[in-house]
Amino acid sequence: MNRPRSLSQFQAEFPDEAACAEFLIRHRWPAGFVCPTCRGCRAARLRSRAYTFECLGCGRQTSVTAGTILHRTKLPLTTWFWTAHLIATHSNGISALQLANQIGVKEDTAWLLLHKFRAAMTDRERQPLHGVVEIDQTEIPFRTVGSAATPEGRVVIIGAVEIVDRDTWEAPKTDFNRPYRNTRPRRIRLAVIPDETQASIHAFVRENIAPGTTLLTDGHSSYLGLNEGRADERYVLDQRVVGKMAAHLVLFWVHRVFALMKRWGMGTLHGFRARHLDRYLEEYAFRFNRRYWRRMSFERILGLAVDHQPHGYAAVVGRKPRPNRANPPKHLAPRRRKTSDGMRRDGAAKRAMQEDTLERPAPG
Repeated sequence: MNRPRSLSQFQAEFPDEAACAEFLIRHRWPAGFVCPTCRGCRAARLRSRAYTFECLGCGRQTSVTAGTILHRTKLPLTTWFWTAHLIATHSNGISALQLANQIGVKEDTAWLLLHKFRAAMTDRERQPLHGVVEIDQTEIPFRTVGSAATPEGRVVIIGAVEIVDRDTWEAPKTDFNRPYRNTRPRRIRLAVIPDETQASIHAFVRENIAPGTTLLTDGHSSYLGLNEGRADERYVLDQRVVGKMAAHLVLFWVHRVFALMKRWGMGTLHGFRARHLDRYLEEYAFRFNRRYWRRMSFERILGLAVDHQPHGYAAVVGRKPRPNRANPPKHLAPRRRKTSDGMRRDGAAKRAMQEDTLERPAPG
């Protein structure tokens, strides 16, 4: 098991802003700086701006956080790293209120930090499930801002669990007559679906599970048709539950995942909200799939964050972002930028040089 960093190890490895910035630079540009505009590799590292490179080809200046989840952040990099560390090491997850108390920020700021990391947890390069996969649906209640205690409705959740042999970590052979014993779950997928129709279930299966996989399901009629069609597109259906037989007796692991997910939602988050439920499910699946490699989980979270496009508050809550390019904001005061010497106003060095020139006596 890849154990996570202890508190002392984390503090020793990331003691200040410079250590955090060097870590991000190594993960964002492992082979050296690449300009996002002209794709040039020749650049100079600026001293006037913190952790910023200037392309020698086109002249564009790019900081290590520009164009990432950390785009235009006003928080220290150490706060972002602490958040990623707490997400990776808390097996039961962490709420916004708990995070705010841990890192010393407001609850709204902690909530936004968590949602930005959740948006980056969907790995675009992840491999589909394969081998033998248990798949089933469940319903969970959701609440809104004004319904803290009473749920307002229910949403349908579909889950898929890839099972492997407990000793060899290989997929068991398909057996239609016997139960799969001595197994353990490896990877999972969770998603919200609008209904339990054939179109919704088939869309989830084709998006998350590789063709040719054995689908261990109950007797739900919506799974019919997945074993038909072209040879490179169909699945192997192994439907075990018929009539009033309890589904958890056969689909053990997917129902165990549902139970743990519901307990996490009620215990840590105090109930799910329908608007952000997809993000919560992505976070749960991310941590579950990396439960044995939590040290790598921390590095993967930050790696996905620097590869993700900027995701501000408007994107989190579903609002249309302000068109800054068409209607740029008016700055009533000079902007303050983070430099290697601290915060500095734009043009401060230039004005100081001009004042020094005016005050200097003329020669002769």
